Parts: sequence; C-alpha cells; structure tokens
Amino acid sequence: MSIAVLGAGAFGTALAISLAGKGAVTLWARDAQGMGQSRENTARLPGCPLPEGLFVTEDLAEAAKAQTLLAAVPMQKLRGFLHDNAAALDGKAIVACCKGIELNTGLGPVAVIREVLPNATAAILTGPSFAADIARGLPTALTLACADKTTCATLQQSLTTANLRLYRTSDTVGAELGGALKNVVAIACGAAIGAGLGESARAAVMTRGFAEMQRLAAHHHADPVTLAGLSGFGDLTLTCTSTQSRNYRLGLALGRGEPFDSATTVEGAATARAVDALAHDNGLDLPITAAVAGLVENRLDVASAMKALLTRPLKEE
Repeated sequence: MSIAVLGAGAFGTALAISLAGKGAVTLWARDAQGMGQSRENTARLPGCPLPEGLFVTEDLAEAAKAQTLLAAVPMQKLRGFLHDNAAALDGKAIVACCKGIELNTGLGPVAVIREVLPNATAAILTGPSFAADIARGLPTALTLACADKTTCATLQQSLTTANLRLYRTSDTVGAELGGALKNVVAIACGAAIGAGLGESARAAVMTRGFAEMQRLAAHHHADPVTLAGLSGFGDLTLTCTSTQSRNYRLGLALGRGEPFDSATTVEGAATARAVDALAHDNGLDLPITAAVAGLVENRLDVASAMKALLTRPLKEE
C-alpha cells in the first residue's frame, strides 16, 4: 500500500521518517526544495535526517496519488485543507493526524473528513507521542481508529513500523475526544505548576480532568474503554507531565504570567473554547474545561480559576 503524509510539521515529518524505514513514502511539504536539499526539516524537526526512502514534494496532487494519506495539518485548518484539495483527496483513505475539536462546529477530525469528503474512508491516528521520539526511532504506541474494521486492520498493518506500534479500534468518537480533551487538561496542569501550586495539585487536575473526558465521551456514546487506553489516559499522562507538550508549555506560561509565542500551534486552546460552548449548550458540567476556556480568552486569571474550582460544592467522587 502506497503512503503519503500531507503536512511537514514536526509530527508529520516524524511519521514520514518512521514509515520510510519499511518502504517508500511521500511527504508533502511547502518547503520541499529546502528539505530535499538538506535532507532534514530544520525548521520543525532539526537533528533528524530524512531517510533515503522518503521523497519530499510540493506537488499535493502528486502526493495524493498514494492509496493512504495521512493528513498531518492542524485541527483548525483541517476543513479548509480538505475542501481546497477535495478533487485530489476524495475517495482515498484519509488518516487524520491532528487532535482537537473544530471551533465553529464542535466536530472532531474524523467527522470533519466525513463531512467534507463523503467518499473518503476516514480514520484517526492518536495517542501518547512526541515527534522527536518517533523520528529518533524510540518505541511509541498509538491508537488507530476507523469505523470500518476491515480497513482499520489493513491500515494497522501498513502503518505499524519498527518503533511505532498501533492498536486498532472502531470507536472513532472516543479516540477523537481523548486526543482533544487531554490537551485542555494539559493546559490546566501547566497552569497549576506554573503558578507554583505543586505536584499534588497537578495530580488532582489530571484526575478530575480525566473525569471530564469520560463525561463528555459518555454524552457522545463513546466506549469508556477507549478513554482508558492510549488515546485517552495514555495521552493525558504524557501531555500533562512534559515540557515537550506545547499545551503544557502554554499552561506554564499562563501560570507564570509570562508571554507565549502566538505563532505556536496549541490545539488545546481552541478545543477548550469549542468544548466549553458544547458543554453549555448540552448542560454538561466540565469545570476544568470552562476554567481553561476562561484563561485562553483572558476572562480569568489563574488565581481566579483555581479559586472557582476549589470552592465548588463538595460531592461524591
């Protein structure tokens, strides 16, 4: 099965590097010439050379000739990317490699693919992973979710590499929500640590944040087992405890009252706003998500957000 990765950010490049270890792979990049000459993504993933089996191109139509396409573009840009290139992409197997909830619609990546490309087979690759680890060949396990079980098994075989082990599920909704909500909780955890509230506070935020993930998943009829797996609990654990996470770093900056590079893509910021609106419309109690939405919209400071959480009515766990 021929494979192309569409998007040469750090994660897309890392996936292409890993996949090229077992066969030829095409990577669509806006700076294909520079990457082709240096054989490295110096801007997004420095120090990780591109293997011989990796072909880089600026021609999306050429890349889209592959049978399986990994869409490694930011969540909030996914719809526009798919719409603008629908003629080349529809009818293909499209694997979303982004995590989040679309701000204007409340949809996840798989739902967006299905809506824009009705003839495509939609899937999502998600779970605890940092691009640098994958690119360096370090062992990583991810969840591959696709409603079509036969296609999912085929994709699992094609996309598993020497260092990338995939577990499959047909619960696309659970996989989407786990990957999206853990970013929101990571911002909250970063804010707690940045504000000097300590490791115990972070553990509490992680645990209650996981409860919110489960609550939202139940509302969408997702399988709770999915949230307990790699795409939920696993990704939550990684993202809430490492400064390699952009979401966690944003939280640290908010907690410390420091500026944060606005050019850095932080999926959890938009997701918090989208999920907070969804919770309000559906009567869901997601206080950590609401607090993060308030922080990223500058409606709350960390002290006010923490006070609001700590003074909520006492209840059973």
